[in-house]
Amino acid sequence: MTAKRRVVELAIEDGDLERLMAIARSRTESASRVGRARILLAYREDSSFFAVGRALRVHHQTVQRCVERALAHGPLAALDDLSRPGKEPTITPEAKAWLVSLACRKAKDLGYPHELWTTRLLAGHAREHCRAAGHACLAKLVQGTVCKILDQHAVKPHKVRYYLERRDPAFEEKMAQVLCVYREVEILKQAGAAAKTSDQATAIVSYDEKPGMQAIATTSPDLPPKPGAYATFARDHEYKRHGTLSLLAGIDLVTGKVHALVKDRHRSREFIEFLKLLDAAYPADTAIKLILDNHSAHISKETKAWLETQPVGRFAFTFTPKHGSWLNLVEGFFSKLARSVLRHIRVASKQQLRERIMQAINDINQHPVVHSWTYKLDQAA
Repeated sequence: MTAKRRVVELAIEDGDLERLMAIARSRTESASRVGRARILLAYREDSSFFAVGRALRVHHQTVQRCVERALAHGPLAALDDLSRPGKEPTITPEAKAWLVSLACRKAKDLGYPHELWTTRLLAGHAREHCRAAGHACLAKLVQGTVCKILDQHAVKPHKVRYYLERRDPAFEEKMAQVLCVYREVEILKQAGAAAKTSDQATAIVSYDEKPGMQAIATTSPDLPPKPGAYATFARDHEYKRHGTLSLLAGIDLVTGKVHALVKDRHRSREFIEFLKLLDAAYPADTAIKLILDNHSAHISKETKAWLETQPVGRFAFTFTPKHGSWLNLVEGFFSKLARSVLRHIRVASKQQLRERIMQAINDINQHPVVHSWTYKLDQAA
């Protein structure tokens, strides 16, 4: 006499039912979760392990295990594998700590020619020296295990992240001076807007140099894009160098106008030439204040001697602190120029590069952009 078919009642609440239906239709969930959701929904319609298995082409015991897990832990919990105790770890916490301490040292300090560790090199070193260090459990250590242990401790000994140390003891004081100048810029803007006049008793210029702009020529013509065939310009890998140029530029922070010179070098004589350019650009009674860094050309004997020949109050310098070039607004202008004009540029000579750069400056001055500093401006005294 055959035994009665065993029927297990499976009750699914409305909320869980909607979730199961969504998972069963999902195209992003894992295949195992989708399959188990379909098993539970099919069993809800037909309470037969064999019938569901036949319909979904799985073994009836698979259906039975899924249903029993749903009864014991809930329908949604049954979609995931239950946690298992697994194999006892063979690598002790002390051994892991020793491995991490090795990773926190440089490979060169332990006699290797490498500056930093690779995970393969670290695994080999650990296998070789683990017994002497009292961690014989690492005798069969492999590279993959090293990666897992280092990930658990958030250590990446094969990478370098750069930082910038503040070497100027008067950094805060000098930063405050620069911010005060930016505050003065805002006051001048507000005063000019209220008076509706362009007369400037004070001009504030953010200045710096951009050296090393390469004049690179192509050896073959660029090939243009072709719809449906070539999406981008095509350029031959070979190129020819014609030398480099330096851009000396300053932005009037009140009007947005860019004053610029393009020279072969950026020594004191070129900087003095730029100052003469500013001197000719503003009325004789205008005070010209420059925000600039501590480049040797800005504080050289030649520069100081020329400044002494100028009327008192004509030029005033505010220097950014060492490693504080990010305080100078002109750096943002250089970044935009590099991305929009200098990137991918190809010229036949240095003179052509000079003309292209000045063409870009003139184009910018057709519609000047007034640059403003807002970060920490409220902290300026």
